[in-house]
Amino acid sequence: MAFRIFLDAEVLLDFTLKRQAGAYSAARQLMEWAVKGRVQVFITAAIVLDIGHALTLAYGPEQAKAILLALLAEVQMIDAGYETTVNALHSRMEDIPDALSYYTALHHRLDYFITRDQELSKAAIPVLPVCTPEEFLQQNEVEVH
Repeated sequence: MAFRIFLDAEVLLDFTLKRQAGAYSAARQLMEWAVKGRVQVFITAAIVLDIGHALTLAYGPEQAKAILLALLAEVQMIDAGYETTVNALHSRMEDIPDALSYYTALHHRLDYFITRDQELSKAAIPVLPVCTPEEFLQQNEVEVH
């Protein structure tokens, strides 16, 4: 079964900036699973905006664009409409970008929301669990092989 997962900006930055060995390794494995079809990865335009800025600072605009285009070859873009945005803003989540991302993933009925943000996991609801990349990989390694 291919899980449908949302990857938060921080996880994608772990991968694209090759941050800390453990964080990079987990993010890389998730992207490898995406390439192999073991998971379907989803992001929003806001995520592209967030990581695009960081990638431009780290690598310059041309390389940042190349990285983003390569990433977009493996992930699918989803968006929030008006109603989803209003629901996110009415939620108990204090961080607006996190609320928008989470509610967009919820609206599209994804299976997991993967992030390193512990505050987000406290506000999650059971229908869309929030976990770290390492937790997701550990929980699902046997199931997807």
